[in-house]
Amino acid sequence: MVPYRIRRLGVLMRPDPSLDIEAEGVLNPATGRDPEGRLWLLPRLVAAGNVSRVGLAEIRVEGGEPVGVRREGVVLSPDEGWEHGHTHGGVEDPRVTWIPTLRLHVLTYVAFGPLGPRPALAVSADLRAWRRLGPIHFEYQPDLDTDLNLFPNKDVVFFPEPVPGPHGSPAYALLHRPMWDLGQALGGAYLPAGTADARPGIWISYVAADEAVVDVRALTHVSGHRRVALPAYDWEAVKIGAGPPPVRVPEGWLLIHHGVSGVEVEGWGPQQNLRYAAGAMLLDPADPGRLIARTPDPLLEPVEAEERKGTVPNVVFPTAIEEIDGQLFVFYGMADSSIGVARLEEAR
Repeated sequence: MVPYRIRRLGVLMRPDPSLDIEAEGVLNPATGRDPEGRLWLLPRLVAAGNVSRVGLAEIRVEGGEPVGVRREGVVLSPDEGWEHGHTHGGVEDPRVTWIPTLRLHVLTYVAFGPLGPRPALAVSADLRAWRRLGPIHFEYQPDLDTDLNLFPNKDVVFFPEPVPGPHGSPAYALLHRPMWDLGQALGGAYLPAGTADARPGIWISYVAADEAVVDVRALTHVSGHRRVALPAYDWEAVKIGAGPPPVRVPEGWLLIHHGVSGVEVEGWGPQQNLRYAAGAMLLDPADPGRLIARTPDPLLEPVEAEERKGTVPNVVFPTAIEEIDGQLFVFYGMADSSIGVARLEEAR
């Protein structure tokens, strides 16, 4: 059992029609607190031609709840060659994890380059100035009989503190979602050894904590790859992926995830026949690659008008979670057009 529920509060941020960089939507944000404790939203801003940037906006809180934002501009643009694709480019779907032992915000994002979506990292001490560390490199693992770097990958999030690594030593762990279908480049699916289900699921990889403390660039070289979960229910039958960074709760590591149902068509363009909902999983603190429990039904589904109609209809896509006055709030994309906020509550 996963004893939590999500209660939506409403729309937090809509596109500003006067801003060209928001012409195709604001969505799928990261969040974080600066050194002064101010709470910030880092939304994905989509300009015409599906070009994405990462913005910065201070979250306004009234009565203990997020109610709006104050924009401050752009903090990350697709300035590198590997962030530009043939059809579109950008830095997409940011997630931010504050890692106290490194004294850094670690931003994972999708760099949409010539071969499609690839995960990349940047770090910051203040959420404003970001230093790119580059694309994530997945170390070769003989038992998988493949190179994970060959495949598109998305939905990367770091745990906020060291966890037991594959050999028991402290490690920084990240969740990710490799996609085995290489139809865009070569045609067909190529599965790792021991994998019979081609549907995208959630995987975990690790970085030795002592190496990252010495040189933060070590976070881009990950190993110990292992599958955590695959789709299990009808509402997530097509694929699943991690949402916000995991949160430590009494029961274990709480992971809000998205599940996708419907019919997926080939290509990287907007999918009009899929439905995105959100559920939750509990992961073992002693082995965060081990699933303890998951929700058989969604905790959040696209039912409101802003979630059902937009650039991509029928989407709720959680990407951030923050504590305000002892209460957890989930921030999520609405139909790839706007940003919503919801309260995460215990359901005992």
